[in-house]
Amino acid sequence: MTPVASAMDLVSTPSPEFTAGLAVADAVLFEGYLLYPYRASAQKNQLRWQFGVLNPRAASEAGTGEPWASQTECVIEGGNAAEVRIAVRFLQVERRIPADPGEAHWDEGVVRTAEVRVPVAEGPERVLRFGAPGDVTEDPGGGATRLRAELTGLLRVTAVRFGGPYPLWRLRLRVENVTDHAAADPRDEVLRHSLVAAHTLIAVRGGAFVSLLEPPEWAAAAVAGCQNQHTWPVLVGEGERDLVLSSPIILYDHPAIAPESMGQTFDGTEIDEILTLRTMTLTEEEKRAARATDPRAAALIERADSVPGEVLERLHGAIRQVRHADPGWPAWEPGPGAPPWWDPGADSSVSPEHDRVTIGGVEVGRGSEVVLRPGLRGTDAQDMFLTGRTAIVEAVLFDVDGGTHVAVTLPDDPMAELQRGAGRFLYFSPAELEPVTG
Repeated sequence: MTPVASAMDLVSTPSPEFTAGLAVADAVLFEGYLLYPYRASAQKNQLRWQFGVLNPRAASEAGTGEPWASQTECVIEGGNAAEVRIAVRFLQVERRIPADPGEAHWDEGVVRTAEVRVPVAEGPERVLRFGAPGDVTEDPGGGATRLRAELTGLLRVTAVRFGGPYPLWRLRLRVENVTDHAAADPRDEVLRHSLVAAHTLIAVRGGAFVSLLEPPEWAAAAVAGCQNQHTWPVLVGEGERDLVLSSPIILYDHPAIAPESMGQTFDGTEIDEILTLRTMTLTEEEKRAARATDPRAAALIERADSVPGEVLERLHGAIRQVRHADPGWPAWEPGPGAPPWWDPGADSSVSPEHDRVTIGGVEVGRGSEVVLRPGLRGTDAQDMFLTGRTAIVEAVLFDVDGGTHVAVTLPDDPMAELQRGAGRFLYFSPAELEPVTG
């Protein structure tokens, strides 16, 4: 094995270079940490830590179903003097064992950040060690015992210069959990020796990152060769290209936390307003149980109970973009017996099951075969897994803004017939489809 060259610094506060990405990185760090109704007894909180878990190698290779390493590859535009600062961030599981043996234990998360600065230059692989100390502590008054297992990880860094006229480098980061731990333990015990919600922040000086989602044509070949495993690198910050977040959750470039958000709700697949309102409706007994479960849950309960009305109203919705209406469009004025403008069922001029749209010179409608070519922006990020799949058109729909949407099902999907019966389809724009001809 390549010898370990040096150790990374374990820091309590990330360096200023990472500031622009910390809010989103923290959302990744605590995604799914503790779900509504925020108490340990809730069924949904019996299986936690769903994202970015890197088990010890022996446990992973024994078949836990979770990896022991992740790999990030991204492209940097810059000269020989470019350098990167890397932060590996994760949660270290801390087990809280109550003094009463009849009470169940609860696992909290301690935020860990290890940092290092390395030059972007060709040479041997740089291998850096990081970790987090183990410890056993007693709460004041003997209320509970807290256990943390020692963690050891490696960060492997390589950079390769591309040939050609452009100063491009492919940077590879490989994060490995090399903690010495037996493989036969149940999952909740293995998690104590795992890097949880592991992700990296990468800042560059003397260069700029190239978007992996929308690379310029001159960098497309370099980007196409990147191989990312169990992680997904995107640009973060206000439109800049000097910072990347490599996350176990798929994101778009320049993700941001909504300014209306009041703080962590630990469930990004839900809506802040709904979670806040539902938290406010918990009984006092339920709130006491949530506060006793985890300090972060206690802070969330207190925030929901004290939120001012005007702040809560801001969660109801916000207009992010405004488009100017086509001045040539006639104003809609309802006449006697006119169908509602918003009800396609009352508009005889449209028929989703019979309407057709021309794609690449070919008319496409219900029953047509198409190949899916989802775009990188403006669609569900999960659509990337459908690239190249053949689908059957179920309907062609036109929205009130003049847009066209094609509803499809996948013929090899065992749920296709059920989705067809329920009217639940996948939707794509015509630009994301290729007609199957011949």
